[in-house]
Amino acid sequence: MIVSRTPYRISFFGGGTDYPAWYRKHGGAVLTCTFDSYCYVTCRFLPPFFEHKNRIVWSKIELTNSIDEIEMPVVAAALKYLNVRNGVEIHHIGDLPARSGLGSSSSFAVGVLNALRRMEGQDSGAMELAKDAIYLEQKLMQESVGIQDQIQTAHGGLNKITFDADDRIEVSPLNLSNERLEEFNDHLMLFYTGVSRNATDIAKHKIANIPNKQDELRAMQEMVDEGVNILEGHGDITEFGKLLDESWKLKRSLSAKIAPEFVNEIYETALKSGAYGGKLLGAGGGGFILFFVDPARRQEILDALEVLLWVPVTIEFEGAKILFDKEPRFSATSHMKREFMRRGFNSHK
Repeated sequence: MIVSRTPYRISFFGGGTDYPAWYRKHGGAVLTCTFDSYCYVTCRFLPPFFEHKNRIVWSKIELTNSIDEIEMPVVAAALKYLNVRNGVEIHHIGDLPARSGLGSSSSFAVGVLNALRRMEGQDSGAMELAKDAIYLEQKLMQESVGIQDQIQTAHGGLNKITFDADDRIEVSPLNLSNERLEEFNDHLMLFYTGVSRNATDIAKHKIANIPNKQDELRAMQEMVDEGVNILEGHGDITEFGKLLDESWKLKRSLSAKIAPEFVNEIYETALKSGAYGGKLLGAGGGGFILFFVDPARRQEILDALEVLLWVPVTIEFEGAKILFDKEPRFSATSHMKREFMRRGFNSHK
């Protein structure tokens, strides 16, 4: 039995420049972090006592006898990619809802790959996991996704990530004192709007609009270094929130689908109640919204946004990891299963 844990991410600046359609021409960069909410994946070879070969548990329970029958696309793609021959049982548990702007699909892809590789007796480095997850989502699943989520959730921490036209990737952790990091954490507030959305549809619209939004994307990319300088410096940290506000105005200009009216109302309410700035996370449309706030006015913001669910946030630095690893009692080989059935054993009797 293997249990993997992969954090969710918050992207501050540079989102959109991690799409191949942009960075392979102009380069790209993001400022991003992971925080203390996680995706868990439990994985084992399925013992030979069952009539089905695979058991996949997510928002539904799937019992299948071939990979091609598996409906969960990440699991099916991962099993094919890693050429897993034996039957498996995989469970997904998430601290926060999917399709909500926190990179949850990439967290799951990284977590599944991490668990399956360990189950096959392999250990993977963070970048290897990230690149495998990128290949899984972009090539095998044909999803319209960037590459920051896979890299960040695999590595963890607070990072500047750069991408160049030759697909070279560099992960640069920020250098903050404990006091500065604590101050930064104290200014972050995360809320759930209650609306999930299909990020792929919005992302496709953003990608198609890239040729018309080059000035905006360049400005958003430049904000990455501005954000790093604010955090690593000793000046007023509220400038980070004001920069977020500028970035949000640029982001919502990329596509009319990014910021529905109810999101704009939430945003304006937060600004009036003590937020310096913020942004809707992920592709847009709904999900989670982040604010950079005056810590002395936290309660005022909680009162003003009482209809929303507040999720406390602390930056985490471990990234994807294996929490539990125990040898299975039974192997799930087809030979054992055939032998059990030949002898008349049936787990359903």
